[in-house]
Amino acid sequence: MRRRDFIVLTGGAAAAPLAALAQQADRMRRIGVLFGSATDDSEYQARFGAFLQGLQQLGWADGRNVRIDTRWATTNPDDIRRHAAELAALAPDVILAATGTATVAPLLQATRTVPIVFVLVIDPVGAGFVASLAQPGGNATGFTLFEYGMSGKWLELLKEIAPRVTRAAVLRDPAIASGIGQFATVQAVAPSLGVELSPVDVRDAPEIERAVTAFARSGNGGLIVTASALATRYRDLIITLAARHKLPAVYSRRLFVADGGGTPPACPHEMRIEIDKGREVSSPDG
Repeated sequence: MRRRDFIVLTGGAAAAPLAALAQQADRMRRIGVLFGSATDDSEYQARFGAFLQGLQQLGWADGRNVRIDTRWATTNPDDIRRHAAELAALAPDVILAATGTATVAPLLQATRTVPIVFVLVIDPVGAGFVASLAQPGGNATGFTLFEYGMSGKWLELLKEIAPRVTRAAVLRDPAIASGIGQFATVQAVAPSLGVELSPVDVRDAPEIERAVTAFARSGNGGLIVTASALATRYRDLIITLAARHKLPAVYSRRLFVADGGGTPPACPHEMRIEIDKGREVSSPDG
């Protein structure tokens, strides 16, 4: 095999080159992949397909010159930790943390020697995964989704599509650094827009439904869904609640819009708003 950089791809995002994988031509390479989602999640199945396709384009084929060990752990923390330990024990050449913060932390607890490449992480420094963006240090590196400043734009967009909104429920995961950081950024711009915020934790489905239903009892409300693995897991419920209570909504990911999320027809501007990888996109409902 020719000496080449090995690039891990997932959902269109590329991870850092790992030239060490090409040092021994007579050894089967081994990659661990940890998903914090169910095996039937269409979003992550598509990402896994893109990952395999990217590997193939670079000359790596599962079963020929590389072995891929994949674990689907849902979002249960105990399951994720167990699968992280299993993958670390296999001593692969590299592990892909394919579901952001939820998978990176358990992997770093399981190993400080196996290289870890992460994607879908918003604040790797705040989460303690790397020392700094310029010099990560340790055994983890990867890609960030967006800067916190973008979170403030979500509230601005909400006011643009629904000017009468004076209250906004912000769905966030308070257990991760990015959940706290995203909410803090939205909170910083809220006074200038005359909007009162209500944080809604996304720990489980009953809590989400109770909080959003209670919030919707008063008028002039809107919804902001920050980025997190749990929000993605409960996206069908969140989309349903937004439609049921006629709450104009801004989502952090294209996936919510593709799955039917958007501003209810009762709102003055019938638009769906999505923010994906730094781009702001709006399209007519229809």
